[in-house]
Amino acid sequence: MNITKKVTILAVGLGLVTLSACGSSDGGDDGGGRSGGGSKTVTLVSHNSWAASKDVLAAFEKESGYKLKVLEDGDAGSAVNKAILTKDNPQGDVFFGVDNTLLSRALDNGLFQPYEAKESDLVLPEFRVGGAGHRVTPVDTGDVCVNYDKAWFEERDLTPPRTFDDLVEPEYKDLLVVENASTSSPGLGFLLGTAAEYGDEGWQDYWKKLKANGVKVVDGWEQAYNEEFSGSAGGKQAKGDRPLVVSYASSPPAEVIYADPKPKTAPTGVAEGTCFRQVEYAGLLANAKNPEGGKALLDFLISKRFQEDMPLNMFVYPVREAARVPGEFTEFGPRAEDPETMDPARIADHRDQWVKSWTSLVLK
Repeated sequence: MNITKKVTILAVGLGLVTLSACGSSDGGDDGGGRSGGGSKTVTLVSHNSWAASKDVLAAFEKESGYKLKVLEDGDAGSAVNKAILTKDNPQGDVFFGVDNTLLSRALDNGLFQPYEAKESDLVLPEFRVGGAGHRVTPVDTGDVCVNYDKAWFEERDLTPPRTFDDLVEPEYKDLLVVENASTSSPGLGFLLGTAAEYGDEGWQDYWKKLKANGVKVVDGWEQAYNEEFSGSAGGKQAKGDRPLVVSYASSPPAEVIYADPKPKTAPTGVAEGTCFRQVEYAGLLANAKNPEGGKALLDFLISKRFQEDMPLNMFVYPVREAARVPGEFTEFGPRAEDPETMDPARIADHRDQWVKSWTSLVLK
């Protein structure tokens, strides 16, 4: 999720670490001393929006005895698909970033092996996964929502959209950019939000109207938010011309926190009637070369220290009970009060057909 998680454009030099490796780590050159094949390195495979503070990661390495490598592997949707294709010889030990929209695909394909992380009983009940046999651990939650460029709408004296229905109105023609539902986690989340809002029979008619109203589709969040969207720092530099984008409810605080100088209010807003709630999970890969290191990493991901570090790094909410959220985060990126949700079983039953129908309807 994620948020935002979502602001890799300005992370460099701000005390964040976003490491990447060009391949999987088998620990062959790390020396012995630990179980799990003797490796002192544990490799995390993630989508491109992984980020954490240096001191927090240093604490993990000191306390666990493992060196952490992070392999970022594209948008969440493509990263999950690649992890499934390479599950017999995985690129790492733990995969982070599969969310509730794609969870059944990962589980059905045997991507993870069971492990009940320490202190998993402190994860809030609404985020736990029933029937998964401890194959995944909830890590964060956030809301996929349409964001809007405040200045663009103010300059034109036009009220920003608030709901799904608003987006198909003539005054918003050619303003929205969305991510491909077949390759992007927020793109899929937005599709599921429309299915939850309009039902099995109505969502396709809605997308026909959205297409007729000039919606633009790009492959992933990075392109949509940092290139096409006129309201983001990256979009301004790229001369993006779309003032509406599918992103996250937590994207506006990122625009404040990383700005120099910092504005008093966020330059972007959220259409709260377009939100879909995501939960992101991590799991121990089925054929991990360093399973003991992977278990230690999963324990760390739901530790109080990491959970409280997440909001200002990945712009998501923690799932652990009583984990604090920074004031800037809640001020500029409050959670949606009534987001769309969907039962995981319904997602599992319909997701692939919905994506196939969406692709045929919107991209052809």
